[in-house]
Amino acid sequence: MRAKTVSELTRYIKALLDEDQELADLWVEGELSNLTRASSGHCYFTLKDAESELRCVLWRGQANQLTWWPQQGDWVLAHGYVSVYERGGVYQFYADRLERGGIGDRWREFQALKERLQAEGLFDTARKRPLPPWPRRIGVVTSPTGAALRDILKVLRARYPLVEVVLAPSLVQGEEAPASLRQALARLCAQEDLDAIIIARGGGSVEDLWAFNDEGLARMVAACPVPVVSGVGHETDFTIVDFVADLRAPTPSAAAAAVVPDGAVLRANLAEAQRKLTDLMAQRLRRWRELLQEQKRRLRLRDPRRVLAEWRQRLDDALRRASLAMERGLALRRMALVNGQARLKSLHPYGVLARGYAVVRDRATGRHLASIAQLVCGQEIWLELRDGQAGAQIRETHRREQDQELGAR
Repeated sequence: MRAKTVSELTRYIKALLDEDQELADLWVEGELSNLTRASSGHCYFTLKDAESELRCVLWRGQANQLTWWPQQGDWVLAHGYVSVYERGGVYQFYADRLERGGIGDRWREFQALKERLQAEGLFDTARKRPLPPWPRRIGVVTSPTGAALRDILKVLRARYPLVEVVLAPSLVQGEEAPASLRQALARLCAQEDLDAIIIARGGGSVEDLWAFNDEGLARMVAACPVPVVSGVGHETDFTIVDFVADLRAPTPSAAAAAVVPDGAVLRANLAEAQRKLTDLMAQRLRRWRELLQEQKRRLRLRDPRRVLAEWRQRLDDALRRASLAMERGLALRRMALVNGQARLKSLHPYGVLARGYAVVRDRATGRHLASIAQLVCGQEIWLELRDGQAGAQIRETHRREQDQELGAR
């Protein structure tokens, strides 16, 4: 029997799920957690109950149709189908509808604890303590094998290697984690020479971070004799410890960076202070020299000769513009005169007569004659030519057929 590849097996399982009619159209209810919306608009979340979790996807088109926006801890009803995401090799629920169903028990518990501690003043900004500017010893509560500790130590070595780190190892996930965290914090609080404490763990789901929502741990953080910095999860994760701590950092690395000063910045500041001390007299001389130059500049700007020269140039510019405007106006008027003369010449009757035409008048009445119908044989007429007049007598007339047609029209 030939061994199947991972892709072949995954496709086979996907086909089985896709062919199951009960999984193709069903409703699922549960508490919503780990809700994120990608830049593409698709939503990814988890539905859970007391015993199990189900990964879910809501595509952008269906998400945009929601008339309400689900929140962490909501109890929801989701409609859709179950299939396999081949690339990840996991089965998940593809939702196309979400309906509000209330608030999950765990989220209700979280909100109740948060409201109670807030009412007691444990979240008040006034009780938050500032971090020491030059810490010598820092306590760290986290897992000794987790990435959070490596990140913290890496940042501390890079920024401020003078600080000493005291590790209180603890569980950071699971049912035993709250008690382990309390014990580790208690060991650090018993030491008298610590300047600050970091309590941290790497990112994870809401369930992974739930140990940091323990009420007893939160009250110990509030009662800690030195400032406490929380660096739990990622920037978008919030726990009860974050609200109680004197400073909440978005990540373990950021918590380490917040507790100690930046050595590179300190060295740069020291070099800057040395430069300022050695250059103080030169700076004062330079300032006086600059003041003197400024006074000279002001005197030059107010020199009457400069003002007169400027107004003289303005006057020259005005005369030049006026001359140009006058010349332009005269040129336009000359052009208009020439154009008018040409139009008058073209309209003068002598212009027409010069081309070989003549004006015919009746000698007796002086009336203009424009048609053959106005002429009779023996009629005396005058001809007005370009350079004079002449008398004539009509001896015969002939009408052209074309003229007859034009006359009929």
